[in-house]
Amino acid sequence: MNEFKQLKGLLFDLDGVLYIGKQPIDGAHEAIARIRNSHIQCRFVTNTSTLSLASLSSKIKALGFDIPADEIISAPQAALHYLQKQGDPVCRLLLADDVKQDFADFRQSDTAAEYIVVGDIGNAWSYPMLNEVFNCLVNGAKLIAIHKNRFWQTEHGLQMDIGGFIEALEYASGTKAMIIGKPSADFFNAALEDMQLKASEVGMIGDDIDSDVGGAQQAGLKGILVRTGKYRKSYADASPIKPDAVIDSIRDFPGLLGL
Repeated sequence: MNEFKQLKGLLFDLDGVLYIGKQPIDGAHEAIARIRNSHIQCRFVTNTSTLSLASLSSKIKALGFDIPADEIISAPQAALHYLQKQGDPVCRLLLADDVKQDFADFRQSDTAAEYIVVGDIGNAWSYPMLNEVFNCLVNGAKLIAIHKNRFWQTEHGLQMDIGGFIEALEYASGTKAMIIGKPSADFFNAALEDMQLKASEVGMIGDDIDSDVGGAQQAGLKGILVRTGKYRKSYADASPIKPDAVIDSIRDFPGLLGL
């Protein structure tokens, strides 16, 4: 029996699976349309922390995908919801300016923060900034990482992601970051709750064998790896994580479902 034909819900990573930068993956539009026509529930999950929810939704629409905002589950939004439950926290936001708009209601401080929220800030990283954050952590601040990815695929090749900076801050301060996005089980559970489905009824399609496939499997979902985006054969072959399926591209996934 084809185990994938039993799935009632699917989680799709965005960058690297549906598109890379500003270029849709060949066949992605048709694959999503075929899957939607089968009445399988879909959610689109991402660790991307350079775009606000509004900007991310606009980008997806501009790339030709008919994906409503309420089907997008982003790591920054998960961090926002967590902080809203903490009362009136003082935060330091190491986030892209566009994403900061979603966090504008929080009190902020560079030196007296209770929560340090770290996302993608590109070339803004510096030793003085890291040292300020280190001192806040030593003085009791909590470290929230939007994700802890090692690297990501850009239109210009692989680029180091924020995971190395998070690791350095953890090592220096002796604290552990709260990882909000994939591979956090809480992140996957939030998506399951939104779909009102069991983990065994849902599959995750991603290009990151660690965060997408490994995280999904740890949460009880099927993990499907695509050979697009950040996928590198040597890295995947060396990983202890064994995907439930490996496909060349999202365009091939409907075939796994028998569509």
